[in-house]
Amino acid sequence: MRLPPLLPAELVRRDNRFRAAIRINGEELAAHVANPGRLTELLVPGRRVWVTPRDGAHRRTPCDLMLIEHDGVLVSLDTRLPNRLFAEALGTGRIVLGEYDGVAAEVALGASRIDFRLTGPGGTCWVECKSVTLVIDGVARFPDAPTARGRRHAGELVAAVEAGDTAAIVFVVQRPDARSFAPYPEADPALAAALREAAERGVSVRAFTCCVSLDAIAIEREIPVDLDA
Repeated sequence: MRLPPLLPAELVRRDNRFRAAIRINGEELAAHVANPGRLTELLVPGRRVWVTPRDGAHRRTPCDLMLIEHDGVLVSLDTRLPNRLFAEALGTGRIVLGEYDGVAAEVALGASRIDFRLTGPGGTCWVECKSVTLVIDGVARFPDAPTARGRRHAGELVAAVEAGDTAAIVFVVQRPDARSFAPYPEADPALAAALREAAERGVSVRAFTCCVSLDAIAIEREIPVDLDA
């Protein structure tokens, strides 16, 4: 997918979960951070970032923080993108989950809303996409902060499988440098256990890296998943 026009900037600091201070041409501005994760290894003051201008009466900040450079690698920070990236990759055949021709987004399942419901000759497949930005020694890790929502989604998908459907959790690593994926029990041991249980009970767990440039981002390749790491 194409990215909106980007402007280079310098990260000054992160003010709170959804707001950072940046500097462009000597002027300090506020930028929206569309990512509630801790991002401590990425949002380091002085780092080179890229933002896109935004306007609107509802806006509290004049731009969105989109990319950051980390050890020579561009990392996409926006957690709103993985669903779009998954839908694009599903449409082009880069991701294949089965024989499905119907795609519905944000569909209620139990007490949750699941990102996608795929339907077709293959039956019904429920898909939840998760954004990953943390990579440690070549291993993409999720989450970087506790997520009760992630644990709830895993349970809903297990229930869907037990009801006769299929289900998948797709981790979209918004950077190109991961060689494999594993849960991060140091941040959320309960989610790591929930992912292992979900896989044991029939939920497919898959992970894909992305190719990231200043112009576009796209799912690039599938990487191995190790739920016992």
